[in-house]
Amino acid sequence: MAWNWLGFGLVLGAQMVALPAFAADLDTIRDRGHLVVAVREGWRPLSFRQSDGTLAGLEIDIARGLAAEIFADPGAVVFEVVPNPDRLPAVLDDRVDVAIAGLTLTPGRQRLVTFSPPYYLDGAGVLVRDPRFRSLNDLRQRRLGLLQGSSTVAVVRHLLPQVMLTPLASYQEALSRLSSGQIDGFAGDVTVLTGWQHDHSGYYLVPSLMSTEPLAIALPKGTQYTELRALVSETVNTWHHSGWLEERATFWGLP
Repeated sequence: MAWNWLGFGLVLGAQMVALPAFAADLDTIRDRGHLVVAVREGWRPLSFRQSDGTLAGLEIDIARGLAAEIFADPGAVVFEVVPNPDRLPAVLDDRVDVAIAGLTLTPGRQRLVTFSPPYYLDGAGVLVRDPRFRSLNDLRQRRLGLLQGSSTVAVVRHLLPQVMLTPLASYQEALSRLSSGQIDGFAGDVTVLTGWQHDHSGYYLVPSLMSTEPLAIALPKGTQYTELRALVSETVNTWHHSGWLEERATFWGLP
């Protein structure tokens, strides 16, 4: 699917075990023999559990790719599954080496942690059931659902001032209302909406983004982590140039 980035230019492109986890410099990580990574679960196609319980998704591939770069072994990684509110604290409290957990690179977060170059460009998109909606303009004066209090509300009001907004309490309510025809579309993160498409047939993404939010790997600040940060940044840049990140994103159905 070809995306209209609305003028924004950016190059896109293990099973959890009970082990102690402490952030460390690169030499200590190498001596330890594995990388400790904070991830989410239940966020298809970025990071989710398959039917056999193993973790999979784009962010899991990235974590394994880092392990392969450090140890020449993609299996040398321990996943620490964390809820959304604990993604940054896991790094700040030295519970993990890095976090690859759907974190958008923002100025506020950059004051707390260091970020790698972005590995994927997320953003606000619209999911519909009627394939005739082929552009954002087609949704003018239509009923569009959004999560109550979401930052997407301001974006939609700016780009589609004539749309009829329907605030919703959860993604589940959004899916229910969209499937029953009570709303014509739902605006949310493209990565989440892509997961819906994987799990439910008959839904379509409007091929335009209303906003852009770069996802990046979070690492701890401090001079002792300089070598680790350099390795991660160089690796992500190499993946962009080689096309590996784009290939993995396409594999997981991400636009």
